[in-house]
Amino acid sequence: MKFIKPYLIISVVAILYSCSATKFVPEQSYLLEKVELKSTQKGFDAAVLEPYIHQKANSKWFSLFKIPLATYSLAGRDTAKWINRTLRNIGEEPVIYDVHEARQSMDDLKNAMHNMGYMHAKVELDTLVHGRKITAKYTLSPGERYYINKVTYRVDDDTIASLLRLDSSDSPFRIAHGSPFSVDLLDKARKCITDYLMDNGYYRFDKDFIQFNVDSAATSQLVNVRLHLLGYRTNNDAQPTAHPRYKIGRVRYDIDNTQGHLRPKIVMNNTAIEEGKYFDESALQRTYNKFAKLGAVKYTSIVFEEQPDTNVLNSTIQLIMNKPSSISFQPEGTNTAGDLGAAASLTYTNRNLFRGSELFSIEFRGAYEAITGLEGYKDQNYTEYGIEARLAFPRFVAPFLSRSFTKHSQAISELGLSWNLQTRPEFHRRVFSAAWRYRWEEPRHHISYRFDLLDLNYISMPWISDTFKRDYLDDETNRNAILRYNYEDLFIMKLGFGVSYNDGRNAFRGNVESSGNLLGALSQAAKFKTNADGQHILFGIAYAQYAKFDIDYTRMFKFDVHNTLAAHVGLGVAYPYGNSTILPFEKRYFSGGANSVRGWSVRSLGPGKFRGKDGRIDFINQTGDMKLDMNLEYRTLLFWKLNGAFFIDAGNIWTLRDYADQPGGQFKWNEFYKQIAVAYGVGLRLNFDYFILRFDMGMKAINPAYETQQEHYAIAHPNFGRDFTFHFAVGLPF
Repeated sequence: MKFIKPYLIISVVAILYSCSATKFVPEQSYLLEKVELKSTQKGFDAAVLEPYIHQKANSKWFSLFKIPLATYSLAGRDTAKWINRTLRNIGEEPVIYDVHEARQSMDDLKNAMHNMGYMHAKVELDTLVHGRKITAKYTLSPGERYYINKVTYRVDDDTIASLLRLDSSDSPFRIAHGSPFSVDLLDKARKCITDYLMDNGYYRFDKDFIQFNVDSAATSQLVNVRLHLLGYRTNNDAQPTAHPRYKIGRVRYDIDNTQGHLRPKIVMNNTAIEEGKYFDESALQRTYNKFAKLGAVKYTSIVFEEQPDTNVLNSTIQLIMNKPSSISFQPEGTNTAGDLGAAASLTYTNRNLFRGSELFSIEFRGAYEAITGLEGYKDQNYTEYGIEARLAFPRFVAPFLSRSFTKHSQAISELGLSWNLQTRPEFHRRVFSAAWRYRWEEPRHHISYRFDLLDLNYISMPWISDTFKRDYLDDETNRNAILRYNYEDLFIMKLGFGVSYNDGRNAFRGNVESSGNLLGALSQAAKFKTNADGQHILFGIAYAQYAKFDIDYTRMFKFDVHNTLAAHVGLGVAYPYGNSTILPFEKRYFSGGANSVRGWSVRSLGPGKFRGKDGRIDFINQTGDMKLDMNLEYRTLLFWKLNGAFFIDAGNIWTLRDYADQPGGQFKWNEFYKQIAVAYGVGLRLNFDYFILRFDMGMKAINPAYETQQEHYAIAHPNFGRDFTFHFAVGLPF
C-alpha cells in the first residue's frame, strides 16, 4: 500500500470549506467568525474570564478547522431529504452574532473583574465586519486592584463566638489583612466557617447566616470588610436567638434483609455517626461513602428527627440490600499476530460471603487459538485454561489494629489465588499465583494507596518441544541466554507499594517493588543448595531477586470545554541482583503498542538500537530493564460522541546489563538520547462516557533500529507500508 500523501487530506478540507459558511445566515445578520479576549494590563490573565462570554464562535477541530460548520453547510434546505437531515445532525449550526448577548457578556465580564477586586474595571467591544462574517473583540481594562485594609467581626451568638475565636489572631477563620480583595475570598471564608459549625453540632446552620459589608475609600485601593454572623431565626418575623446545637440521640437501623443479612458489627463499623456526640456533617458524608463501598448494600438513606423541646437528633439509617450473587458469561475473539481464536470466561460473584459484604468471585477461563506458520511441531494449536479466585474484605484485615483505626479507615484487604495452564506447540507453561494486598484511599486529597504484603508466583515449564530446544535453547550459536532463563522453572516472592494522585488536572503514579530479599537472607542463613548456574534454590527451584521502580506523570492543559492537551512522561527501572542476572519475563519492560510509542506495534521497539529479526523469539529479546515514555496528545471533540486526537510519542527501552543476545540494547549516558524513537499520528475515539473505544494510527518519525538513512529519519522519507501501525484499544493511553 502506497503512502497517502498529505495533500489528499488538505484537498478534502478545502472541499468542505468551499461550501459557503454563511449559507444559512439570515439576511441582515452576521456569522460570528471569531471571538477575541485580551487585556490592556500586563500580568492580568484574560483567559480565565472566557466562561463569561455568552457567544462563542463555531467549534474547530484541533483548534484549526471548522469542520462541523462546513458539514452543516453541505446540507440542502429541504429537510424532508434524509441526507440533509443527517448532515445537519452531525454538523454544527452557524452561530449568529447577537447584540444583546454581546452586551450581556460585557456586563458579566465587568462584574467578574469587580468580584476579583478590580473595582474600576472597564470592558470595550469592537466588531470587525468582513462580508457576512463578524469578529468580536473584547478588551479588558482591569485598572488597580483593591486590597483588604481592615476586617471587623460581629457574632450574634456567644457560643459560636467562643468556638470561632475571631478576635484571636491565631484563629484559622480570620481573613488576613493585606490580602487581595475578591468575592471568592469572602465566599471561601463563609464556607470554611459554615463547614466547621456544621461539623460541631449546628445542624440547621447555613452560609446565609453570614453576611459581609464592604466599604472602600475613594482616594485609595483599600477596602474595609465587616463580617456579621446573624443569630438564628425560625422565620423572617421571629426574633434572633442563639443557634441550636444538636447532639445525636438514638441511632437506629432499618435494614431490608430480603436479599441477605449484614452482621451488626459490620453495620456499626461503617457508621461514623456516634450517639452522644454533636451532629457532624462530615461524619454523615463518611457514613454514606462507607456504605456505598459495600457491595452488599444497594441503597442508603439517613433521616434525622428532632426530639420535641430538646436539642437531640435521633437518626434512622435505612439500608436496601443488593442481590447477593450473580453469574456472568463473557465470550471474546482473539487475534495474535494473525492467528485467530476465541476465548470465554464464566464468573460467579458473591457480594456478601460471610455476611460482612465480603466480595468473593471465581472465574473460569478458556481460550483456543489456531497457530499457523510453525514448522516442525506436532501440535499447531494453542489452548489456555485458567481459574482465578478473589476474596475482598471492605476493611483492614490484620492483627494488632485497633477497632477505632479499622472503623475510621476506608480500606480493602484482598486475597487472590490463580492457576493458569498454557499449552503451545513449543512448550507447556503453568503459573500459580497467590497474593495478599491492601488498598485504601484519601478522597479529600485525591490519593490512593496499594500495599502488596505478599505476592507469590510459581512458574513451571513441564514440557518443551525438542524442536524448540534444538533451535533456540540448546544451540550455543543462537541468542539463548535470555531465552533459557525465561523457559526455566522460577519462583517469585515480591513485596510492593504503590501510590497514585489525580485531581483531574495532574495525575501521578508511583510504584516500587522488590523480590527475593527475604529468601536471599534465608538462603544465606540456612545455606540453601545451589544449581549449576550458582543460584540458590528453594524446593529445587531458583528464586528471582530484583528491585523495580516506576513513576509516571500526566498534566492536562484545558484550553476550553472541547480542546485539551495531555502531556505525559513515564520512567521505569528494574535491576536484577543477587540470585538473578536477568529479570523475569513478566517484570521486563517492552515498548511499542497502543499505550506507548504508537508508531510501532506491541513489543517491536528496542531495546536501544537492537533490531529484531526472528518474530518467534523477539517477543523475549525485545524487552529491557529500563523504559522511558514521553507523549503529547491534543484531544478535541469532533461531533456527537466522536473525539479526535493528534499525538507525538517518544521513548524506548534499554537493558542495564550488556547482554550478548541484545546487541546495542544497553543503556549508556552518551548514547541513549540518540536511541529515542519518535512517532506521530492521529486517532479517533468513541466516547460512551462509561468506556472509550480508541483507534490510533501511528507513523514512525525517527527509528533508532535502522539499516538506511531513509529508514532512520522516516519523517522525511515516509513509507506507509514500512512505517504505519494501527492500534485498537479500550480507554485513553494515559
